Amino acid sequence: MEVQNEENCSPWWTLYVDGAVNSKGAGAGVVLLSPEGHRLQSAIHFDFYVTNNDAEYEALIAGLKLALEMKVENLNNYSDSVLVVWHIRGGFQDRGPRIDLYIRYSQELMKKFKEVHLEQIPRSENSNANALAKLGSEKEVTLLGFIPSEVQ
Repeated sequence: MEVQNEENCSPWWTLYVDGAVNSKGAGAGVVLLSPEGHRLQSAIHFDFYVTNNDAEYEALIAGLKLALEMKVENLNNYSDSVLVVWHIRGGFQDRGPRIDLYIRYSQELMKKFKEVHLEQIPRSENSNANALAKLGSEKEVTLLGFIPSEVQ
């Protein structure tokens, strides 16, 4: 958790994101935690072709948009995708125009926060977002029950 300085005393929210592509389809999982511990979670089904990396970016973008809708100013963001995290940080070379668009759009969204941190975590520490991403990849989204679901 980040230490708040005097200039930036807004509370910190936490975001976990993950994407999944399998034989059933593609989806994303988003878990947004408020400073008080309230949990907003979403499973997203993609009704268009995406690669695994695309799904990871779509999850990040969906999570950032949710945080912005909630008027979050400070955000700790976690993903288990090494590629996405290092692309956003500028550590890996782009792999074509499609990924470049994802990188630029993600970075533009991140600029809208007062402060945002993006960290790569092991998959074992991202299990809730991972489970939601797998649920989102299901073609029959009504199976999700009480979890908010979306089709893009």
